[in-house]
Amino acid sequence: LRNLTKAGFVEPTAIQAQAIPQALAGRDVLGCAQTGTGKTAAFVIPMLERLSGTPKGQPRALILAPTRELAIQIQATIDALGRDLQLFATTVVGGADMQAQVR
Repeated sequence: LRNLTKAGFVEPTAIQAQAIPQALAGRDVLGCAQTGTGKTAAFVIPMLERLSGTPKGQPRALILAPTRELAIQIQATIDALGRDLQLFATTVVGGADMQAQVR
């Protein structure tokens, strides 16, 4: 919760209020909402919560995004909200040097 406060989250948006409890309960969620309503946080928050209690050292989640820009946005959200959880994320995109991204 401390990271949510640091990131400026005070109250969940409508999409977050509907999606987060379902995702935390292990249910599949398909959500549609306008741009800027917090869809990224709606899936990142429960993902980080679930991953924070799993063994470390192995890849534990894969997020596929349709655009480079969205992949970067998702990475930024994970970095901000997962800062104190000792969870590490990386973004790999097409059209860029794969070896540089692996490093």
